[in-house]
Amino acid sequence: MAKRALITGVSGQDGSYLAELLLDKGYEVWGIVRRLSAENYERIEHILDRIHLVQGDLLDQSSLASALVQAEPDEVYNLAAQSFVPTSWTQPVLTAEFTSVGVTRLLEAVRTVNPRIRFYQASSSEMYGKVRAVPQDEETPFYPRSPYGVAKVYGHFITVNYRESYDMHCTSGILFNHESPRRGIEFVTRKVSDGVARIKLGLQTELAMGNLDAQRDWGFAGDYVDAMWRMLQQDDADDYVIATGETHSVERLVEVAFAHVGLDWHDHVVLDDRFVRPAEVDLLIGDRSKAEAELGWTPTVSFEELVHMMVDADLERLDGTKG
Repeated sequence: MAKRALITGVSGQDGSYLAELLLDKGYEVWGIVRRLSAENYERIEHILDRIHLVQGDLLDQSSLASALVQAEPDEVYNLAAQSFVPTSWTQPVLTAEFTSVGVTRLLEAVRTVNPRIRFYQASSSEMYGKVRAVPQDEETPFYPRSPYGVAKVYGHFITVNYRESYDMHCTSGILFNHESPRRGIEFVTRKVSDGVARIKLGLQTELAMGNLDAQRDWGFAGDYVDAMWRMLQQDDADDYVIATGETHSVERLVEVAFAHVGLDWHDHVVLDDRFVRPAEVDLLIGDRSKAEAELGWTPTVSFEELVHMMVDADLERLDGTKG
């Protein structure tokens, strides 16, 4: 019998890549979707006929239990969250409800319906915040610098708590920034790739940016969902940092993206204080050695390849809008 997996956040960047990966591995894939007035299935449109969608909401525990009963999964991947850091300052309580308490609701539903289900929690490098050590590994203390980061720390530790209290197979993947052409337009990498494409095509002339000095460890989302799957195949649940081990500044991101289309970023980028966070995370760089040793996982797409891929995808998407 085919393995069954249930994904929250299936219509997001990571959910869509994970669904593809699991389908390729012969899984029966179920996805939890919220009932919205406007459904956004753009990222999973090409696989909608191959997956099962069930309604549920991280704010409503009974809906999660119903989804588990319906899908009967062997594995649950909790990728849903309010995941945009700037929004977490304007909606801190909602962020906590989804990104922290929501994890508890789902874990409690799993424990009640079938505690043998293997559970993956999407933890985040934003938990490190004002970093206590460079690079960051599984033992580095957390010091979150946003309501989102704080909520993710709760989600992380409640997952550990259920693993240790109830002997459940609960794993947290501490994923550093991972991007793709499917990234939401509000995230800095996609904002840059979209802006570069628009400037190249003559649709706009400048790109407004915030802090160019912030440094991130950026990888390809398609690589990172493979790590999630590998975690749930382990005999024992544990926590893993997933990262490239390289750091790049936002300025370098901008430079690579503009250079790819033959432009000098200095001619087009303007700095705008509106895009600077109240508290910045300065330097994130992950140590993936545990994941490499235990999961056999390494990234396959370089930073430059990732930026080029994203710019090319936005050029292709926008080229049809000219004229």
